[in-house]
Amino acid sequence: MPNRISTIAKQTFKTALNNRATLALTLLLGLSLGLATYVGWQNFKTQNNQRLHYKELVRAQWLAKPDKHPHRMAHYGYLAFREKHELSFFDFGIESFAGVSIFLEAHKQNTVNFSEAGFSNGTLRFGEISVAMVLQLLVPLLIFFLGYNSISAERESGTLKILLCQNVSWKQLLWGKTLGIIAVCLSIFIPLMLLTILLWASLSHWQISGDASLRLTVLILSYAIYFFIVSAITVLVSAFARSSKSALTTLLACWIFFMVIMPRITQAIGVKIYPSPSKIEFADAIATDIHKQGDSHNPDDPHYAAIKDSLLKTYGVTDVKKLPFNYGGYIMAEGEKITSKIYSNHQKELNKIFEKQNSITTVAGFINPYLSLKHISMALTASDFDTFVDFQNQAEAYRYQLAQKMNKLQIDKISNIAPGEEEKPLAISKANWAEQPDFNYHFGKLSSVITNELLALSALTCWLLATVMLLQYTTRWIKTI
Repeated sequence: MPNRISTIAKQTFKTALNNRATLALTLLLGLSLGLATYVGWQNFKTQNNQRLHYKELVRAQWLAKPDKHPHRMAHYGYLAFREKHELSFFDFGIESFAGVSIFLEAHKQNTVNFSEAGFSNGTLRFGEISVAMVLQLLVPLLIFFLGYNSISAERESGTLKILLCQNVSWKQLLWGKTLGIIAVCLSIFIPLMLLTILLWASLSHWQISGDASLRLTVLILSYAIYFFIVSAITVLVSAFARSSKSALTTLLACWIFFMVIMPRITQAIGVKIYPSPSKIEFADAIATDIHKQGDSHNPDDPHYAAIKDSLLKTYGVTDVKKLPFNYGGYIMAEGEKITSKIYSNHQKELNKIFEKQNSITTVAGFINPYLSLKHISMALTASDFDTFVDFQNQAEAYRYQLAQKMNKLQIDKISNIAPGEEEKPLAISKANWAEQPDFNYHFGKLSSVITNELLALSALTCWLLATVMLLQYTTRWIKTI
């Protein structure tokens, strides 16, 4: 049985390559993949070099600041940059639409800004060419062209009966045709993956991490499974179709619906079911909650007035100037703790809404394998929404630590006695700025990616099992004539 399957697969492979139209289409697709790889490689180098350059510039400017009051440094702030993962050249994901940097300052949480889409001339709305886009959308078209008449043509020419009379079973025929089509795809996919590995190692400066290696392994395996699913479906449609024309029409209709229409429908449904607040509504809700808690910059605010009375009573003094630490720094630290908690709670709620919107598309992966692969591919290349949220969380943690570090310096090193008009303003040595470490974003491990994308992985696995079962057990319903 395996020999017959391999014979049919080899014959299918040879027939495809002997067809000039198929060969031309395969070469054209290979050139498209080569172009996409080059574009992704250049995109990574250009954007990441820019981010690293400005990251170093921000750090140098921070360290070069003269002696200042620490609270002024807290408001001077810091600019955090999100570096690109070395695999992001393969799949851009939401990279071009998610911001790359965020300004961090005391008492205020800013949004991530400076996305590629924000500086584009509008061409991004038509999409970007990436390796993932070509593999996800165009390779299935090649598979459809290779396999739409794989069995229906045999039926139309009358050779199908001859094949089945020569002790070739339907199961062997389906598997052989499927594997033959996959072999043609692998003739493009394998060289591309070798090039991907080379570029990935180069972009990693030949310092290959175990986590990134596992990410790439799972990525290659996911795409291989996707190609198998599409190939099997193509052969099955050809087997059930009454003619090659109807098979091709069915496959093209499926491509338009599942890869063009359905992704947009699921996004629209997600936004409709789980509406998110506008930017103004989000900011207004935060401001309202902060106002309820009190304003640390207002000396007459009831909440902070109570803190003041408690401190005076605890230390047995009548004036904040007599406290053994800087009262202003203490109040700023308390205010930062309150505002940060309020913002974080609102941001978490907003992210939950976005996650619910995305969950509609993830669940739809059980109907559409393209959606499952899309989620998995973005997650493994760190160009997905979860990575963007993780950057926000790490940046906010750094911002809070920076603000409280400056508040601590004010508490410990700034006097409660304000200087006279002709005296030098209160300040501390610039040497203190070096104690604040630089911001470095750390990507999540593969284990966290697997956990976040468990539903998408399950959907792709279900599709794999379903197509295997169909190849094995649907032969009884296929008609020879």
